Amino acid sequence: MSSDLDDRRPIGLTLGQRLDRVRWSPRHVTILVGLGAGWLFDSLEVNLVGNFINPLDKHFHASATAGQFVIFSWLVGILIGALVGGRLADRFGRRRMFVATLVWYAGFTVLTGFSPTLSVVVALRFITGLGVGAEYPIINAAISELMPARVRGKASAAVMNFWSIGAILAGLLAFLLLNAVALSDGVSWRYGFALGGILAVVVVFFRRRLPESPRWLASQGRQDEAEAIVAQLEVAAGIGNGEEAGFAAEQATLTFGQALSELVHRYPGRLALGAALDLSEAFGYYGIFAFLPLVVFPAIGIANSQIPFFYIFGNVGALVGGVGMTLLFDKLGRARTVITFYVLAALGVGLLAVATNTANSTLVLVAFMVSSGFATAAWTSAYPTFTELFPTHLRGAGVGASVAVGRIGAAFGVTLVTTVAMHTNITAGYLIVVAFWMVGVAAMVMYALRGGVEAARRPLESLVTPKGRPDPALA
Repeated sequence: MSSDLDDRRPIGLTLGQRLDRVRWSPRHVTILVGLGAGWLFDSLEVNLVGNFINPLDKHFHASATAGQFVIFSWLVGILIGALVGGRLADRFGRRRMFVATLVWYAGFTVLTGFSPTLSVVVALRFITGLGVGAEYPIINAAISELMPARVRGKASAAVMNFWSIGAILAGLLAFLLLNAVALSDGVSWRYGFALGGILAVVVVFFRRRLPESPRWLASQGRQDEAEAIVAQLEVAAGIGNGEEAGFAAEQATLTFGQALSELVHRYPGRLALGAALDLSEAFGYYGIFAFLPLVVFPAIGIANSQIPFFYIFGNVGALVGGVGMTLLFDKLGRARTVITFYVLAALGVGLLAVATNTANSTLVLVAFMVSSGFATAAWTSAYPTFTELFPTHLRGAGVGASVAVGRIGAAFGVTLVTTVAMHTNITAGYLIVVAFWMVGVAAMVMYALRGGVEAARRPLESLVTPKGRPDPALA
């Protein structure tokens, strides 16, 4: 039977209020770094594909079209993993799942390095993608539920920015391996995947020390455990244990179908926003991610050994853009920040198209840095924005469903953008990416105009629509 735990009236000072009142402490830093480190290795794993896709294709004598399927299968894996992982996180908890998923994708990344054929690579990329996809809803749900409201947006965005750090490390690792005298193209990519997976396992040690979300525990009727974790955060922040608190709640045991049904019927505007924002950014980000190594770099004469150099500097630009957005996020508000940076992301792709038409590798590099900065600022603003709009007992399912729709866009974006460019011209491929960034702009504008919730600095519990009332975005 469906329950609505977030609507219940608290007794005294609620768990959410206690979580929101604590000062920033070293415990919060540990949580942020522990979750961010996992995101870093998600990125390392993802970006190794972009750096090694051409050597991998060359080793197996595959065409650029065949190379698309390596990325396509991985994105389909993420789609399924996000849907399933989000629901599992709501059912079994954030902590248990973000340890399990890290072990999963690290192990299959290592196995990818031992693939005997391209078909095996494609299969293992799909299986690895299941674990990576599950990370999206788990990490976003955990960070939003553990951080105080006044810094929730900034902290959530900061975790997302670990992605750029992982991408830079992937570029450095690939550059060293592709330019190592003792390693041929046919061997370097194998070492890249093996090392990437092994390094990710290190994060498991840190993640095991992170607490479960007290909000999730309370939603499951595990009040004593939730109280204990909140008390630990209060002590770490140097304040007393606070008043007794709790939810007069029953345990939530929704099935996968029930969770999706509740999302569709009670939060259709928020679910539509999450799906549209993720579709837009995933198509834009991964479209370029596949487009550059498969089409653009060969067209302007950039050798395989130079590709990591472009990714390193491109992701330095991404990190600058993401950090800049993080500093503005809570000040500007969610809607204004998302709209601003999605527009800038579209303009950044236009700049990259102009630079590509010059066939000047230096100009392409500079434009790539600018474009990556705006794109990263855009997608790192999107995830916290739609994550915090879902109630605790549906947060994993809501984020998972949004990400799954986004991966559909990414999977077909990889194929569509590359195919269009190959059969017409490179500029046409770029224009498709621009159009999809504008889909996100339109979605955020419509959501805001139709009364969508502005969540900046507000407690998570205050964002939930009372039972029996329509989603504000549809009013």
